[in-house]
Amino acid sequence: MVMKDFLSLAEAAEIIGKSKETLRRWDNEGILNAVREPVSNYRVYRKNDVQVLLGNLFNKEIEDTVSNFIEPLRDYSVLELFAGAGGLAVGMEKSGLKCVALNEIDKWACQTLRINRPHWNVLEGDIKEFNFSKYRDSVDVVTGGFPCQAFSYAGKKLGLNDARGTLFYEFARVVKEVNPPICIGENVRGLLSHEKGKTLEGMISILDEIGYNIVPVKVLKAINYKVPQKRERLILVGVRKDISIKYEYPKPHNKVYNLKDALKKGELFKKNVPKSEGAKYPQYKKEILDLIPQKGYWRDLPLDLQKEYMGGSFYLGGGKTGMARRIGWDEPCLTLTCSPAQKQTERCHPDETRPFTVREYARIQTFPDEWKFSGSTAQQYKQIGNAVPVNLGQEIGYSIINFLNKYSVNQD
Repeated sequence: MVMKDFLSLAEAAEIIGKSKETLRRWDNEGILNAVREPVSNYRVYRKNDVQVLLGNLFNKEIEDTVSNFIEPLRDYSVLELFAGAGGLAVGMEKSGLKCVALNEIDKWACQTLRINRPHWNVLEGDIKEFNFSKYRDSVDVVTGGFPCQAFSYAGKKLGLNDARGTLFYEFARVVKEVNPPICIGENVRGLLSHEKGKTLEGMISILDEIGYNIVPVKVLKAINYKVPQKRERLILVGVRKDISIKYEYPKPHNKVYNLKDALKKGELFKKNVPKSEGAKYPQYKKEILDLIPQKGYWRDLPLDLQKEYMGGSFYLGGGKTGMARRIGWDEPCLTLTCSPAQKQTERCHPDETRPFTVREYARIQTFPDEWKFSGSTAQQYKQIGNAVPVNLGQEIGYSIINFLNKYSVNQD
């Protein structure tokens, strides 16, 4: 058994974008058969079998029969916190919501928002310095991708004051000041397990304290919402306690888009991706990545180069499938990071040995081509890598409109 022709359970799960439990079930059901590694008896997967399965998953000409589209019954307003370069805001705008104000501390991201939407009210600076009381009872939804920070536990039930000094405290403070019917926070999947789940429990108890019922937390996979990228976002939804209407998450689409859909003319974009600036690999890394085939990664190197390139990581557990990784045209991209050339998270172009350019990055995040980014190339990558994919934001926007339409009808 030549191990470079096989993938471990963890590696196969990461590449396919499914859980280990799903792969074990698929093995039992004959969907993707594993073989047993002779020494450890662990499941391993033939690399060719995984590639065939990927082709079947992402290459099917599926007609998308799912739609979350809904017309707003009136103009609904959104106040966005931690707005970044506008991925969520643009998505919300595309769904039909109106941005009344956006707060962001990063000056380059603020410049990005202003050059693209001069009419938007961009509040630049530390959120702690702003009071939002003037928006009380006049904004329909407060949204925000607050960074994940641990709380100190003063008692069994975490209250708003216990979270002082964290950015979630500021998110909750603004929600309390504005009193919208619904609030939506988004974060990384890791929030589920942060501090063994206590951080999320604390956030839920704080929103409960300020008058909001929490909808069961859900992790949305971007590939299910017209985004050609295996990105996941945890969504935290609070509905004001005087409202009995149920919030429903957007339905997942049954068509998955791949890298070709992102960068070439097709359903997602009307033309090929425009040329733009981009990072470059150092010569040594380029020589290494020249040896990697499409959809391959460091295990496709000769054994001596694997050890040399990976260093001490070679002997550690885990798949590390993002290292020396070349993306294939017929698969969604792996999650983009803020720096396209760093060793742990390479995302190499399928045909050329280089990172994705700024405009390719933006396409993979489903930003429109006309959306310009301010600052240096590194600053632009950072803004795009931190963003919520626009199409995911649009689908979440439809779910908010669906909720607000029902609330509006009840109010009349």
